[in-house]
Amino acid sequence: MPRNPDATRARIMKAATDEFATYGIAGARMDRVAERAASSKERIYTYFGNKEQLFDAVFRNYVEESLAEVDFDAHDLPAYAGRMFDHFADDPERLRLSTWYRLERAGATPLQTLIDTNDLRVRRIAAAQDDGSVPSHFSAVQLLALIQALSTSWATMNPEFSALAAPISRRKRRRTVVEAVARVVGVTADTPSGAE
Repeated sequence: MPRNPDATRARIMKAATDEFATYGIAGARMDRVAERAASSKERIYTYFGNKEQLFDAVFRNYVEESLAEVDFDAHDLPAYAGRMFDHFADDPERLRLSTWYRLERAGATPLQTLIDTNDLRVRRIAAAQDDGSVPSHFSAVQLLALIQALSTSWATMNPEFSALAAPISRRKRRRTVVEAVARVVGVTADTPSGAE
């Protein structure tokens, strides 16, 4: 049977995504990735380099998929926050990858994709502030930080608080995020019923 390098890389990426989301970089084991991908550790190293480079490839892929899935609209930041909430609620693995990235790659070479994404979003918010669509009582950087934190707030609680918040439905959690961001930017939240 002829080898298909693209299919092998895709299997490795899927297996590595699952492994890193569950165990982080330090806890991930390349032999488990190889087994799940029906490949070998040697092939993984050939395609991706070491474990940290494989994680960076996984995280870069995650960021690019997220950018394609979650439209950023500086003129409707509450709706964007709702879409971000959905993005993480639909697949908690995404937030786990982000958490491991922050914890274990803080001193590594920054990913250009993230630099470019953050820069673009800050510039779009600043432009919306300049045209009066978004208030400027917070800087564009402050607003982006608040929106990102509010969008992931329900998913980042400690287990004890999660238990306390368990009776609150996903719909109400999403609505809370959208309304909170609306208040931060001084607009009225308008969440389509289908998105709740």
